[in-house]
Amino acid sequence: MSFEVEIGYSSHRGPRPQNEDFAGAVHAPRGEESRGLIAAIADGVSSGGHGLEAAQTTVIGLLGDYFATPDTWEPTAAMDRLIAAQNAWLADHNRRRRQDSAMTTLTALALHGQSYTLAHVGDTRAWRVRKGEGAATPLTVDHALDHPDLRSRLTRAVGLDDYVRVDYLQGELRVGDCFVLSTDGVHGVLKPARVAELALATGAQQASDALVDAAIAAGTRDNATALVIRVLGLDARQLHDELGDARRLAPPPALKVGDVLDGYAITALVADTGVHRLYQARHLQSRALVALKTLHPSRASDPEERAMLAHEAWLGLRVGAARPPEGARTAAEGEGGPMNARGERGFVRVHERAADASALYTVFDWHGGRTIEQMLQAGTRPAVAEVVAAAVQICKALGRLHRHGVVHRDIKPGNLHLGDDGCWRILDLGVALSGREGAAQRELHAGTPSFMNPEQWEGAAPDAGSDLFALGVVLYQWLGGRLPYGEIEPYQSARYRRDPVAVSRIRPDVPVWLDHLVRKAVARDPNQRFETAEEMLLALERGAARPVGAPAATPLVRRDPAVLWKIALAASLLFNALLVYWLLFLPR
Repeated sequence: MSFEVEIGYSSHRGPRPQNEDFAGAVHAPRGEESRGLIAAIADGVSSGGHGLEAAQTTVIGLLGDYFATPDTWEPTAAMDRLIAAQNAWLADHNRRRRQDSAMTTLTALALHGQSYTLAHVGDTRAWRVRKGEGAATPLTVDHALDHPDLRSRLTRAVGLDDYVRVDYLQGELRVGDCFVLSTDGVHGVLKPARVAELALATGAQQASDALVDAAIAAGTRDNATALVIRVLGLDARQLHDELGDARRLAPPPALKVGDVLDGYAITALVADTGVHRLYQARHLQSRALVALKTLHPSRASDPEERAMLAHEAWLGLRVGAARPPEGARTAAEGEGGPMNARGERGFVRVHERAADASALYTVFDWHGGRTIEQMLQAGTRPAVAEVVAAAVQICKALGRLHRHGVVHRDIKPGNLHLGDDGCWRILDLGVALSGREGAAQRELHAGTPSFMNPEQWEGAAPDAGSDLFALGVVLYQWLGGRLPYGEIEPYQSARYRRDPVAVSRIRPDVPVWLDHLVRKAVARDPNQRFETAEEMLLALERGAARPVGAPAATPLVRRDPAVLWKIALAASLLFNALLVYWLLFLPR
């Protein structure tokens, strides 16, 4: 279901000569619909009639500039900067006006993905109304003096001081949630139960009208304004949803077989890396087997590890398409090969976390089968046709990943899995780069040394070419039984001092065209390698019909830049040795 809301707005000046309330809501621009919407309400306060100006400029500035901020910013960061800028502008104007100062309260609500973010200053309010809860739940606390005669005296407001302190709140969204933003002319005379009753009675516009009319009828002494937002549909989970869960939820303690976590019965501990734990579990309701990935208890309090797990879950949701109807046959299935349940071949489907999840973990589909690493350990010798068919599927998956702007960074035999359904899948997006990852993950020198391209050891950033080089190393090892450049260690200085031996010399049944393709993929010179996954896929599909040429031998000087100095040193030592021999032993 796509993100969808219903909005209603109503405002009345009440017994006041002028209405100094202002409110509005703005959807994300076209092409950025996943950023949701932002709504805000303000109640101007002034000594010279400038309260409406303060409220208008604050709301319009926030709504107009919110979606102009980078989409990599957290909603709290975007709102904080915009509110601080407006506060500085208004405070400066107040210093110039002296007598006719103007301030405003502000309550802003951003809805995005399956979460909301609230910013609040002053005594306007935000309420959340859910069916079955009875009264409306206040989401804000008034910043006003707690005295019957001084309730109109604000302790915080936009424009009051040079610096404004904003309260922030984040929470989850549910279909059917109703949010009410109101000024004190409404909530000052209506009780929470009455707010909930009127907000849920009819449509959003009728609800906002009813709230204002009820406040006027109850004898409000101030302007009365209500903005009602009803959530009708949710977007797919966004990264900030996952990051919010990572901050809010704690990883579960060590689980054992038979334990039940949120409706999943643990059936086996599959892996324990010291950083993550992977469990096999069975969903008690559907009886389906799944994989649960969570942090090791020793890493449970590490915020960076939590953020990386959240990023992996978001990526897993992002690389899949919408789930097809039950029993439906898609065009891609007819084109050769099974798809995962989200319509995207080549990746393991990630399940969206339940709204009432009690711990931080990620749920994946469970697939029987083996990885290439397990095949190598078993000593099974694959047929050449089997390797080519696997390479084609993996190349297609890598191409889709790269079109999403994602670099895997850890393509290796242990992360390439052949399921019982005959589908090859790329596993473990834990260290992948998407452009939205945290700084710690971006700066992490991730990957398996023997599968990393030479440029990374020289300080270059990983890119799509890094994944293709790693895939070439996997194919070389799978066909030839050894690594093209040998086992590489992080501390090793002389890593790529020789070109790989032709695979066809190690294994004579490997055709020349495949030998050339694999050596091109792992060439020392990046200019000789494949530039994209699509180029490598085309070469695999053409095979012997349009073979690629063998990469040229890497010059000795490029393989070992210090070779000239070594030759000069050797010549110098030889010359000096001859000179010493001549001086000591030859007759004069």
